[in-house]
Amino acid sequence: MCSEGLRERYVNPYTDFAFKLLFGTDLNKEILIGFLNALFDGKQVIEDVTYLNTEHLGSKETDRRAVFDVYCENEKGEKILIEMQRGEQQFFKDRSIYYATYPIREQAIKGEIWDYELKAVYVIGILNFALDDVSSSSFRHEVKLMDTTTHEVFFDKLTFVYLEMPKFHKTEQELDTLFDKWMFVLKNLARLMERPTALQERVFNRLFEAAEIAQFSKENLYAYEESLKVYRDWNNVIDTAIQKGIARGMEEGIAKGMEEGIAKGEWMKAQTIAGNLKNAGLSIAEIAKVTGLSEDEINSL
Repeated sequence: MCSEGLRERYVNPYTDFAFKLLFGTDLNKEILIGFLNALFDGKQVIEDVTYLNTEHLGSKETDRRAVFDVYCENEKGEKILIEMQRGEQQFFKDRSIYYATYPIREQAIKGEIWDYELKAVYVIGILNFALDDVSSSSFRHEVKLMDTTTHEVFFDKLTFVYLEMPKFHKTEQELDTLFDKWMFVLKNLARLMERPTALQERVFNRLFEAAEIAQFSKENLYAYEESLKVYRDWNNVIDTAIQKGIARGMEEGIAKGMEEGIAKGEWMKAQTIAGNLKNAGLSIAEIAKVTGLSEDEINSL
């Protein structure tokens, strides 16, 4: 793949390289802080973040490894884990809960008396697909541990936020909040050739500067091209699987339809024969034995 083949002005944030460049580097810390503050919408204000190791092993060498897209903590020591999920995953909610165990367990103080007090943990999933088991038309879902009797939050230090990007449909003219603007730019960045007039906040200055492909070094350009190729290949694999599934479903549907049609034809033929035998004076039991119809079906003729 060569750079001449890139027609976009800005990176595709759904690619692994671009997402980590924009949200997972000290150079662009301002972008991450701006996104998180818009997401939390005043419930808390983040002044600074420290990036943490995104690769985690379990307590034993045989434990499964977990690699996060972005992992950081704010100035209060609260842990924030962000996952950009490019393709549909059946058990993504299970995976996000599994990932949450890492920032929880690592807070245990080894070798000292510990009272189990925890700092808050936030798991944020940016999903390039819609969750199958969520019927709500809302694109944002904030999940906490809740008392099912009182419907009140039981524990407020563990929060999951799921953003279903395909459900966000607002145009530039419909962007009401700062978070709307972040959703718009995440969904449309790769298609933009100019900075939208609605996105004039200072944090977007840095975002569009960092996202402009023409400003990349040779090394970053190559890394982005490779990441974009992986993203496109993945999409092609998914599209091909979907098309094959549709084709197979149609074939099976046609075959089933033919089978049902033949069965219905046989049943109608049996009904005609039964009617003739009934008119000829044969008993219901004899007719049922010959035609395979039930006595109730024969009596209804």
